[in-house]
Amino acid sequence: MKPGLPWLHFLLAVAVVTVWGTNFVVIKQALVQFPPLLLGTLRFAFALLPAVFFFKRPAVPWWHLAAYGALIGVCQFGLLYEALNGQIAPGLASVVMQSQVFFTIVLSVWIERESVQRLQWVALLFAGAGIGIIAWHTDRTTTLLGLGMTLLAALSWAGGNVVARQSGRVNMLSYVIWASLFSTPVLLLLSLLIEGPTAITTAVTEADVYGWAGVLWQSVGNTMFGYACWGWLLTRHPAATIAPLALLVPVSGLATAIWWLGEPLPLWKIAATLFIVGGVALNMLWPKVAPKPAG
Repeated sequence: MKPGLPWLHFLLAVAVVTVWGTNFVVIKQALVQFPPLLLGTLRFAFALLPAVFFFKRPAVPWWHLAAYGALIGVCQFGLLYEALNGQIAPGLASVVMQSQVFFTIVLSVWIERESVQRLQWVALLFAGAGIGIIAWHTDRTTTLLGLGMTLLAALSWAGGNVVARQSGRVNMLSYVIWASLFSTPVLLLLSLLIEGPTAITTAVTEADVYGWAGVLWQSVGNTMFGYACWGWLLTRHPAATIAPLALLVPVSGLATAIWWLGEPLPLWKIAATLFIVGGVALNMLWPKVAPKPAG
């Protein structure tokens, strides 16, 4: 495989990260019509059905699918939807969620006894500085509670990454679909207990075409299209070529939030974004700049 990307493949990768980035604004808009936990339920229900009847279950233990479904579906998106429901600005959330890269490193060190390179510690400090800037500037649009929930969502994402890695090389689209079998009922139960049957019935019966389009954007666009195309690209190009393109997700998220919602972009937010995204970039690119061992 050549390290360079054909331009059509590059455009496909850009389309995927654009969908992933814009999804934060889509979630914010959908939350106007759906309670957070119900929105999560619908997202994973539409990812599960009818696709589960057409995709073979991955050859992994059931507990892998259950753990991934709980960590990604219930914890990551349950917390993220709650945070985006008035506790954090969507553009900023798209940046903070990139901290999952560093949580993944920490979990890998703890669980799998991986070693951490010096440059990765520098990258972690960069990202920590960015989070600190955000915490210092919390206001009515981004609260400490919202920042905390988003960081916990990123930690859950990292936990899902570790579980997926332990599952080996699998079709990630099929993996996500079958894991939704465990996300959907738990989110529905939580929605019934916390948001109540009345709120659920009202939202489902009164949501307009834009609300349902937001649900489909997440389940079909973000999950089905995103994972299928990203997985397809990873089978045809080195991970080192594809993975750095994910750095465009917060760029897409911020740009969409500024354009669509008029989210302000003060200097502190620019600085925080540069620290966090810069830290992620440093972590992704350090193997290319690290000195190779002699011999």
